[in-house]
Amino acid sequence: MAAQTILMWLTFAMIIAMVVAYALERWSIELVSIASVVAWLVLFWAGPMLLGVDSPLGPDDLLAGFSNQALITVLAMLVVGQGLFQTDALERPAALLARAGGGTGQGAVILILFVAMVTSAVVNDTPVVVMFLPIVTAIAATRGIATSKVLMPLSFAALLGGKTTLIGTSTNLLAAGVAEKIDGLAIGFFEFTIPAAIMAVFGFAYVALVLPRFLPARAGMADQMTGGSGKQFIAQIDVTYGHPLAGIASVSGMFPALKDMTVRLVQRGEHPFLPPFENLTLRPGDTVIVAATRSAITRAISEGAAAAAHESGDAANEAAPTMPTKDVTLAEAVVAPGSRLIGRTIEQAAIHLDTGTVVLGVERRSRMPRMPLSDIRLEAGDVLLVGGTREAIEGLRLNRDLLLLEWSAADLPTRRYAKRALVIFSLMVLYAASGIGPIVIGALAGAFAMIAAGCLNIRQAIRSFDHRIYLMVGASLAAAAALEATGGAVFIANSAIEAVSAYPVSVTLSVMFLIVAVLTNFLSNNATAVLFTPIAVQLALKTGNDPMPFVVAVILAASCAFATPIGYQTNMLIMGPGHYRFRDYLIGGSPLVLLMWLVYSVVGPWYYGLW
Repeated sequence: MAAQTILMWLTFAMIIAMVVAYALERWSIELVSIASVVAWLVLFWAGPMLLGVDSPLGPDDLLAGFSNQALITVLAMLVVGQGLFQTDALERPAALLARAGGGTGQGAVILILFVAMVTSAVVNDTPVVVMFLPIVTAIAATRGIATSKVLMPLSFAALLGGKTTLIGTSTNLLAAGVAEKIDGLAIGFFEFTIPAAIMAVFGFAYVALVLPRFLPARAGMADQMTGGSGKQFIAQIDVTYGHPLAGIASVSGMFPALKDMTVRLVQRGEHPFLPPFENLTLRPGDTVIVAATRSAITRAISEGAAAAAHESGDAANEAAPTMPTKDVTLAEAVVAPGSRLIGRTIEQAAIHLDTGTVVLGVERRSRMPRMPLSDIRLEAGDVLLVGGTREAIEGLRLNRDLLLLEWSAADLPTRRYAKRALVIFSLMVLYAASGIGPIVIGALAGAFAMIAAGCLNIRQAIRSFDHRIYLMVGASLAAAAALEATGGAVFIANSAIEAVSAYPVSVTLSVMFLIVAVLTNFLSNNATAVLFTPIAVQLALKTGNDPMPFVVAVILAASCAFATPIGYQTNMLIMGPGHYRFRDYLIGGSPLVLLMWLVYSVVGPWYYGLW
């Protein structure tokens, strides 16, 4: 057996082992990725040496994926997205779209998916996903929908729309250029719009209605930042002169201005007002006791409406603890059994003096006390919502009276920089959509601008990087390089086509589409298009058929990168914010690949008259 053939079969075996290891999830993505890179380096160093041939790939070729332009673009865009989340810049547009979608989060998401699909027909699908990703995430966060249920459908919808015109994705243009160079084949702007649109209709029905049922509900970036917990905290708002709540009147026994909060008590001097609140207007000096989730309290503080009022103690007291003016971190801490805080009020416990943090709310599982926050006597097991600097929150790890809940710390959104973040984001999208230069330049410039403008700090930017994506993409691109260098992709194509050469041309076309659709999930879509377009032209000429339907099959199949996160950069882009795993793409995307194959197997031969 020739040395090249041995290397090819070893490459097949390693790719299968790598995919199985990712899918089983018995080992971490990071461990599998590093092990894969080591295996590729050893294979193409020791294998050729033992076989007495020159290696087709060197270490530089196998490690080139870690500096891949698409990978750097994705990581930079994650930083830009973190800047948008950190400033709550897209909450208002998300609310408008939610209302346009019939007032329901699901309706708004379906509307955005449709708009993204249509827009991708004339604008490159990557900036489309970049534009809609934070909006969809914001809608999901405000409507209680898991981000993992909406981000993969967004990426897939954009890919479906990108199929329909020549400029929908760079893959289409690349394949058309190769076909024209080889055979002089001129592919028009709308050459494959009709079959692609039919495929998009079937695909959109699956993406919008079926795919979310396959996807697990996992917390994403917005849930982590706002604290997706449903725990109800007792919090206190002291209405002072000039406070936004001063002069607000009750409506039907409630206060609509206190969104997502339940008012339990209004204390006016010595007189308490209990719900329902009839004909009650809040005045300076009132103390409003509310029950609210962490996300509602976070929103109120970040808006500034109750920033000073969520402090413990008397707001009029100059010695009362105050929140930092910027870079505020919220966290949850439990009153430990045997803590010296038990039986004391928050003021008596001097938590601010001891820890440098401010108590914003108290959550008690046994009962919800109806009294001012400053009067609540702490018990073992009480959960305190505290705010302060990152250093003060980290200092709670050494506190014996309060046990910091791991992973509960999240930075408070800095809404005063929302307009800056929107301007930076808009300029980045316009640059990417214009096509005047590489997208990676706009992405890196946007990431730098977010940090320089104060929309997020270096620590927050570093946290937005997903090392799983970096390692997995680098390892997968090494596998793609090995598959191409050893001739594995061409071998698969030739073997399958020879097996169906005696069948009608419609069957040959269908088989070619399936081969490209499968391989594009492991090779890059551009590499698949460049590799298989010449094969398609040669196959058509060999069988005496028009090359156009075969080239179109390659173009449409190359965009079926639904089954792995490495198939297309928008899949990589949504992996971190959606907290997806490799298996999620296999489960959710593989049926869509098969659906696209079945639809084209009928529509392609019909449209080009090959029945």
